[in-house]
Amino acid sequence: MNAEKILSDLSSHADALRTLVLNACEELGTLQKRLEQIVQQLRKNIEVRDQNFATDFNSFCHKLRQQLDQWEPEWTQKRATAREVKPAQWSAELVLAAKGLNSQARALSRANDEFTTAYSAFIRTYKNFTAAKLNVFLLTSCQTDAENWTSKILFLAREITKYTEKNRGRYVRG
Repeated sequence: MNAEKILSDLSSHADALRTLVLNACEELGTLQKRLEQIVQQLRKNIEVRDQNFATDFNSFCHKLRQQLDQWEPEWTQKRATAREVKPAQWSAELVLAAKGLNSQARALSRANDEFTTAYSAFIRTYKNFTAAKLNVFLLTSCQTDAENWTSKILFLAREITKYTEKNRGRYVRG
């Protein structure tokens, strides 16, 4: 597999993770608002109207875990393939594609920051909630995995960009 194809695959895979994280962030935000309402109802000794919250939350966590588990082996394989390419093989013609990957990685990082913020808000609300058994540990593991993979993608993108820039030569700078 050539370096150009590897860059294209890495870029599309980073975009797929970004989409997955953004969707999870949106759904987690909705669940967090529902949890806030439940907590308020419990504080006011009002009967809780949202009887499906625990089921919905647990199914969200299981679905997210499955999606991340499906995403991970392909990422590991693509990362290993990219690591096999020697620095000199990241030619100057790939500068634009490498910068595109770097841009995708930064967009993924921003999406992951949003997910981390949504996760923190949920946890802050959840610590006052003991009425139902929720699989928060699964959400925590998903958030941690997404954060770790994001940092690895970002590092790899920066490394590839550095190699392509280095291989452009001194005469190009200006």
